Amino acid sequence: MPSMHFGRRLGALLMCLAPLASAAGGPAVPPELSARALEMLQRSVGFRTVAGEGQVPAYAEYLAAELRAHGFAAEDITITPRGETATLVARFRGSDPTLKPILVSSHMDVVPAMREDWERDPFTAVVEDGFVYGRGALDNKFGLVTSTVALFWLRQAGFQPRRDVVIVLSGDEETTMTTTAALAQELKDAELLLNTDAGGALLGDDGKPIVYSLQAAEKTYMDFEVTTTNPGGHSSRPGATNAIYDLARIIGRLAAFRFPAKSSELTRAYFEAAGAITPAPAGPAMLRYAENPDDKDAYELLVSYPEYVGQIGTTCVATMVRGGHAPNALPQSATLGINCRVFPGESVEYVQETLTRVIDDPKAKIRLLYPAVTSDPSPLREDVMKALRKAIDLRAPGLPIVPSMSAGATDSLYFRNAGVPSYGVGGLFISAKDSFAHGLDERVPVASIDGAIVQWRSLIEELAR
Repeated sequence: MPSMHFGRRLGALLMCLAPLASAAGGPAVPPELSARALEMLQRSVGFRTVAGEGQVPAYAEYLAAELRAHGFAAEDITITPRGETATLVARFRGSDPTLKPILVSSHMDVVPAMREDWERDPFTAVVEDGFVYGRGALDNKFGLVTSTVALFWLRQAGFQPRRDVVIVLSGDEETTMTTTAALAQELKDAELLLNTDAGGALLGDDGKPIVYSLQAAEKTYMDFEVTTTNPGGHSSRPGATNAIYDLARIIGRLAAFRFPAKSSELTRAYFEAAGAITPAPAGPAMLRYAENPDDKDAYELLVSYPEYVGQIGTTCVATMVRGGHAPNALPQSATLGINCRVFPGESVEYVQETLTRVIDDPKAKIRLLYPAVTSDPSPLREDVMKALRKAIDLRAPGLPIVPSMSAGATDSLYFRNAGVPSYGVGGLFISAKDSFAHGLDERVPVASIDGAIVQWRSLIEELAR
């Protein structure tokens, strides 16, 4: 989607950021559905949906049974085995088959977790101190469960959408995303995608929401390898060159390099909105950077913050090193892994040429490990922004909504690449100190479950009516 689609961005953004005189407290989640959501989340954590474990198909079957029990026809639920994993697609049929469907996306797989590293068994959900603990509780089974239960609620209430609403569950988002790529091609004619795996609200130390983040873009993921070679020899006869020393010099050059500052309409909107509510020194620097990306002082300050460095340009960082073949031999080769998160609009060729120049070693070989999948930012559509504003006001009236670009990658990447406007509009409200996706003691607040269900019900009802 070309950048000209942002033509309506400013008006939509201003509408989203304006405090509204509405009151929180939309429809209360029926107690039986609230309890069902908590139970489903706990059951979901119990499925060890790590790559190679073969548990994703079993989890998909469990979810299919829940869907059938809550009114979805068996013929509208499709589980497709894909290697040792699977995908699930379930359709809530609308009244007008000529309209393009709305997709609600989640992923069923999780990253690994070692029992010996955790205080609790990561694959046995525990409710403690107001949190659900367990691997995948946050990433992404909370979003999967709360959005699905919202659809149960809509069916129970007799809601009839005009458009089909399609639940789209991938099975390897945390690894190769081959299931995501397949789903994106199958469903590329959709109207839009709502992703449960991005977006959400940040809570302050007092437990009150500070800002809601809407994901409308992602950086491109690229992995490179740099290899140095040498004839080697006996370690008692070191020479002037050494594959590991050569690689060390390359690492030093890479560590000292930064890609040029970049901005887009989306990142400028993010810094304008976030800067207005962020304390000094970061807040004023955001505003200056939004006004002028060439402001070196603002750039130097923002690049020192891990949470902002990904918003101001391409980043490439050393992540893995291996070298040598014996403790008593001169190394014949050494290899460096470089992970890049590339700003939209910058090509593989540009990044590789830049790295080659920085490495500055004609003997070193650099190669891209996997084909890169690019995606342009999604337009800040007025219908999506209005629906999100209404949904958030049911939970936190007037809470600022800030459009953002993810430095990481989600399933939206492939759908945007296929031409489907995609939006991270997750329902999780959580503080930074409690956010442990991919980490130890991953958890989500129980108190956020009902609010997320209310948010998802409102969003889907508004956009599918």
